[in-house]
Amino acid sequence: MECTINWMPASGMAFSAETGSGHLLTMDGAPDGGGRNLAPRPMETVLAGTGGCTAYDVVLILQRGRHDVRGCQVVVSSERAPTDPKVFTKIHMHFVVTGPALTDAAVGRAVKMSHEKYCSATIMLGKTAEITSSFEIRAA
Repeated sequence: MECTINWMPASGMAFSAETGSGHLLTMDGAPDGGGRNLAPRPMETVLAGTGGCTAYDVVLILQRGRHDVRGCQVVVSSERAPTDPKVFTKIHMHFVVTGPALTDAAVGRAVKMSHEKYCSATIMLGKTAEITSSFEIRAA
């Protein structure tokens, strides 16, 4: 996997990333750091990628278990160290999974499997952050 990052000097502290799969992503800094707040911060993209990684797993695990999943939302909140490097120290992921006849056991198992076995991002960030999760099920 690779990614090429280019600084866009005319935009202050904005950066353009081209992923190995050919997609573009823009990131920017906060105004107090020279950015113009035109795109997510780089660390926000790390957090978003982690949420996307684990949501992908949860949906796939449930689908493979022949559950009728109609929606999956993950609300990710975090805390960071106060000094550099400002690593994530706490991350909480709240899953809202929608579908008919979903059970606590099935959703809980999918979340646990993602966090303990499949989600590279969650497992990697778990080296510096305490990762917790919760979930709720909504009928479709």
